[in-house]
Amino acid sequence: MKIKVAHSPDADDIFMYYAIKFGWVNTKDYSFSNIALDIETLNQKALESLYDVTAISFALYPKIRDEYALLRTAVSFGNGYGPKLIKKKNKKLRKNFKLALSGKNTTNAMLVRLKYPEARVRYMNFLEIEEAVLKGEVDAGVLIHESILDFDNSLEVEVEIWDIWLDFIKEELPLPLGGMALRRSLPLNRAIEIEDILIEGVRVANEKKQELSKKLIENNLVRIDDKKLEQYLNMYASKDSITLSPLQIRALDKLWEIGYNNRIYDCLIKTEDFLIPKEYKKLRYS
Repeated sequence: MKIKVAHSPDADDIFMYYAIKFGWVNTKDYSFSNIALDIETLNQKALESLYDVTAISFALYPKIRDEYALLRTAVSFGNGYGPKLIKKKNKKLRKNFKLALSGKNTTNAMLVRLKYPEARVRYMNFLEIEEAVLKGEVDAGVLIHESILDFDNSLEVEVEIWDIWLDFIKEELPLPLGGMALRRSLPLNRAIEIEDILIEGVRVANEKKQELSKKLIENNLVRIDDKKLEQYLNMYASKDSITLSPLQIRALDKLWEIGYNNRIYDCLIKTEDFLIPKEYKKLRYS
């Protein structure tokens, strides 16, 4: 059975999939192929139900819940860190400042728009945001992915998205950024098997972290050097990415509660109601 996995070209997504790509994981009777697209394009394609398995921003999920189940694996959370709203040093932002965001459906965009409701938003590829701020095309912009590790020294952080998150939830929980979803049209027994393979892929990636990281750099599959890759993976593709923890589930519930309370979603959902029911496999074969 052929399964197409769509993910971003960012180092964490590449790392969490490529143990499968390199043949280090038993994929049973499945033939996996992959496509790499920027996260907002993936969000848009998920709204069209295009791919069997796709990376998404967690803020998007309630909008695709009828078509996709949420996967437990390949998750990225911030914990004391995350995307950054940057501007030129010493620049004072007005209430209606021009703001660059990486996409309408990203988690950081949701939180920043709620924090700055009067900002004039311009959406662009995240790789263009730093340059847009430097050129004065926008007053500030949110850096995501690897761009948070290193930016021009004429820029400064106005606010960490992590701090906006804490202001909303009034407690310390990991910041939900991105995960994966699987199309509901796939048979349930297949869905369970595919999720198990993807979980194993992230587990093996972490088990063979040094070897895999070296291969990614040697094959020019990531945009950063070995030191930054290690730093970035420790942030977003660690053992905490293998499978959702109870704390991460609680954080997701909080994110979607914020969205519902601010009329972004049409109903309030709970994470555990939208995960693949693994108990089906035990019942089927008992």
